[in-house]
Parts: sequence; structure tokens; C-alpha cells
Amino acid sequence: MSLARLARYLRGGVAPGAARAHPGCRDPRPPERSVPVTLPGLLYFATRSPVWGGGRAFYDPGVAEEETPARAHLLTLGQFSDIAAQEMGRAPGRDLALGDGLLRPGGSARLGPGRYETLVCAGELAGLPVLTFTAPWDSGDVPWLAPSAGYLRQLGDGLVEGRGWSPARAAHYLATRPGARGHWDPAAVRALLDTPAEWPAGRGRPWS
Repeated sequence: MSLARLARYLRGGVAPGAARAHPGCRDPRPPERSVPVTLPGLLYFATRSPVWGGGRAFYDPGVAEEETPARAHLLTLGQFSDIAAQEMGRAPGRDLALGDGLLRPGGSARLGPGRYETLVCAGELAGLPVLTFTAPWDSGDVPWLAPSAGYLRQLGDGLVEGRGWSPARAAHYLATRPGARGHWDPAAVRALLDTPAEWPAGRGRPWS
């Protein structure tokens, strides 16, 4: 995730191509630091997003032969809780109770039946748990669905900025993920990444 995209979760606002605004977090400060990480598991697209109009990105940690390039942001408990609430369709404002079983690599906690209501610990970094949220199902349990252009561009921007990848490498990776594969080709995704996103000024303006 790019810092510009993360700013929408923390400070509120609408991302380019999205149909809905994020309310933001109680603590809108940027992360203390952000570093590239590689998570064991598969990135795939499924279920229709009312915000982006296509398949959502989910993480399946159970596909051991795959790896997912990502970016770890050092956040407070309150910030992580409020971002998770926004993805779960809940109002931010309440800290999550993170039990010991979740905070170990491979740990998980199901907070509800819906998408993004399952927390998983994908590993550790500098002695801290690497937490994310995903669906309670496995990648093979649901029909895959192609993501929208705006959604792919947000993900691609994050790979280019956070991983230092070329647009061509990011485009090839995204176009070969389940759900996107067969619907998007690398050249089409590359064309999206070559078009700068227009971030409106205001409350959710990206950090400089």
C-alpha cells in the first residue's frame, strides 16, 4: 500500500477511483516507519467491492508455495484497530483486543463472518507481529473476480513505491494473480500505472 493510500485510512478522504470516503482514524499521524516485507501466501481477487466496482484483494496464508510482496507500516494499536474497522464496515473508535494466540506467527482471530473480519499474523519483524486482515475462507472456496482499473492502480502504485519495483514488474505480478489472470494482461496494467493518480487536495492529501 502506498503512503498516499494509507493516508486515506488515517486522515480520511476519497482515493482516486473510489466511490466512498474513509472516515479516518482517531490518530491521523503517519506511520513511524514503513518497510517492504514478503509474506508467505497468495494474493487473489474475489467478491465485488462497492467502493471499487470489481474484485477485492485477499490474502490466503495457507498457500505455502506462494509469496505476497507487501509493505509493513508501524502503527499504534488504535490506528490498526481503526483501519481494520473501516475495512470491516464498522465505525472506527474502539481498540481491538489482540489475544496472545493472534500475536504469534501463524496466529489468527476471527472477529466476524465477513470479508476482512479475520486477523492473521503473517510473521514477525524486529520483534513485532506483522498483522493483516483477510477473509475467513480459503482462496479456492470462492469464485475469483477481476479487479477494477482503479483498484489495480492503487495496488500497483504501492508495489512501485514500497518495493522499488518497476511498473512493468508490478504490472506482471498483478496481472497473474487469481481473479486478474485471464482478464487483465500485463500491458494493460502497465498502462494504468503509467497514468498518474489525481489526488485531490484537502483533508486526505498524501504526505509529502
